[in-house]
Amino acid sequence: MGEPTDAPARRQAAGSVRSNSEAHAGICVGLATVSTERPKLGHRRSADSPDARAWTPAERPANTAHMAIGVFDSGVGGLSVHHRLVERFPEADFIYLADQANTPYGGRPGEEIVELTRAGCARLFAEGCSLVVLACNTASGVALRRLQQTWLPGLRRELGRPVNVLGIIVPTIEAATGLPWAQEVELRGDKIEKLDILAVFSTPATVNSRVYEIEIDKRRQDVAVFSQPCPELAPMIEQGAPRDELAQAIAAHAKTIATRIGRPPDRAILGCTHYEIVADLFRAALPPDTPLIHQPRATADALARYLERHPEYAAGGGGTQRFMTTGRSGAQSGLVASFWGSALSFEAA
Repeated sequence: MGEPTDAPARRQAAGSVRSNSEAHAGICVGLATVSTERPKLGHRRSADSPDARAWTPAERPANTAHMAIGVFDSGVGGLSVHHRLVERFPEADFIYLADQANTPYGGRPGEEIVELTRAGCARLFAEGCSLVVLACNTASGVALRRLQQTWLPGLRRELGRPVNVLGIIVPTIEAATGLPWAQEVELRGDKIEKLDILAVFSTPATVNSRVYEIEIDKRRQDVAVFSQPCPELAPMIEQGAPRDELAQAIAAHAKTIATRIGRPPDRAILGCTHYEIVADLFRAALPPDTPLIHQPRATADALARYLERHPEYAAGGGGTQRFMTTGRSGAQSGLVASFWGSALSFEAA
């Protein structure tokens, strides 16, 4: 099919944003200045490659302390990433933290997202984690790079041990482009005969960051990204909405983006980890030949490669799991139980 009517404008806009010094290498576009007032977890603020193998503890240096891997999300969506990581690293220890007192993050200002994410990571490090995976597109797109640049260096000195925070957008973009993150291409004016139309379903904050448009355009100029904000979807999943209501909402978003493009997309990214819990409903709403790019698998592959390169991060050997929440402790919704395969209870953070 030919190029959608607004694709040239989108490509021009992506180029202009990329030249802006505020676009920080693609992981956190459009960050607000970090506020000096730090919200605390639990305090609700108003919201206006399969080729990488799993490691075992025996492969780690003998003098490396065993720590846990933390998985952080604003709610239950990150369980989709957590579940895949546990499958990939069955002997590792994991701690999951859901900031349900402040969910959803998708409609919050950038400053709040940065500070709430920092507070969640700090709690996981205090609980004994060496690595934290941000299983949240909004946190990865808005907060990650700021935390890596301005917070983690001092925290490492304070703790006297290696700690790091990783996101899920980089592995997703690698999966979408088929290129490693470090590889960017030179902008050329060659005519593109056929565009690969990629839909990204995500929260408003992720859409506004334009991280997928900007970073994919740096690597694949034959891919046109169309982002579809789904502001009500993550809260519905968080609250355990009936599947028929979720199916109607997802079908409406799939219809909207197909109308905007002029046809269904060639591929789609579920750009919010909550959406993986109802991936089958997205599958039903899109044409059967439209591939879905799944973030949990891409994240697990990327983490395996990272751990091979960084033996200083030894993620325990007991295969234990803890689930914590800043919100109401206890059993989670039936929707979560259905996805997880059994009832799941969170302890108070």
